Amino acid sequence: MSTGPHPAGQNSARPHSTSALRHVLGHLLTPLLMCIGMGIAYLGAFHAPAPHDLRVDVVGSGPTAQVLAQTLHDKGDGALDVRTAADRETAVSALLDRSSFGAYLPGPRPELLVASASSDTSAMAVEKVFTKVAADQGAPLKVTDVAPVSAGDPTGQGVFFLLVALSIGSYASVAVIAGAGAILPLRVRALLAAGTSLVVSLIGTVFAGPMFHLVDHGLGGLWALSWLYTAGILLIGVGLHTYLRRWTTLGVMVLFVMLNFTSSGGIYRPELQPGFFGSLHAFWNGAGFVEGVRGHVYFDGTGLGRHTLVLALWLLAGLALTAAAGLTEAHRRRPAPTTGTASEKEEEEEIEEAVGV
Repeated sequence: MSTGPHPAGQNSARPHSTSALRHVLGHLLTPLLMCIGMGIAYLGAFHAPAPHDLRVDVVGSGPTAQVLAQTLHDKGDGALDVRTAADRETAVSALLDRSSFGAYLPGPRPELLVASASSDTSAMAVEKVFTKVAADQGAPLKVTDVAPVSAGDPTGQGVFFLLVALSIGSYASVAVIAGAGAILPLRVRALLAAGTSLVVSLIGTVFAGPMFHLVDHGLGGLWALSWLYTAGILLIGVGLHTYLRRWTTLGVMVLFVMLNFTSSGGIYRPELQPGFFGSLHAFWNGAGFVEGVRGHVYFDGTGLGRHTLVLALWLLAGLALTAAAGLTEAHRRRPAPTTGTASEKEEEEEIEEAVGV
């Protein structure tokens, strides 16, 4: 009987195949964790929007307005925070500084004031409540929008989708700069991050202005906010890579997609979301960008300083993390260079794992 090389070849191939299978299964952990994280974050934030402590005003100073405000507050069972405004001017001022999301003027011809540029979904929630109130009084409701969105963004959610584009351009670039550029000095990677943030922010500005007309003025300020936002993400990502290595993609997705998009207020403001995302809205960078753009474009800069400060602090955090990463790399013992090291393979895999949402 002939004895050829096939059995030995097959036996030697089995360990290699087993090792390759373990390698693939190990790397499948990252997309599975992304799936779990995205499901928890997006469904937790968006699946059942309901108002809680949504500030609205009843306009009037007499007993009728006081009784109506108290009745709505009690019936809402925590959904509405109903107050009274002395007159129409006071109510409009509250809408324009975004401390209120609706103002109801009772009477034979009831009117509801909203500011859809603050949040279209919040305006619709308020309109639903007061349409029923007016119907109970036997009168049709007139709705007046004191701060409408631009014609190119009829739903008011274009800024959110601009946020998505800027975020993907930024965190996907992290994998390339930190992974493929890992052999470069950290200062060079940081400069690449700064240059990439400039390009991504300019692309976003073109999207928002001449291409899709999401905004009809204030493009210079929108670009500045876009640059602050993208530079913060890129520098944080480059700094994190020193510590997380091949888990950097998952790390930046948790920070700048799962927690970021859901707390930005671009679809639902925190008054329509669970409390966890509302708390993040106060200081997360996506909320700083979305609310900063809204304040700059539609509300004459109201709140712009605070939201710009949020973005600047995230950028400073990126600079600090990058500086710390530089010190860490300087003190690490570097292995002798070899061809096809595990580190190089990890860097290639990081680039392959960079995904868009």
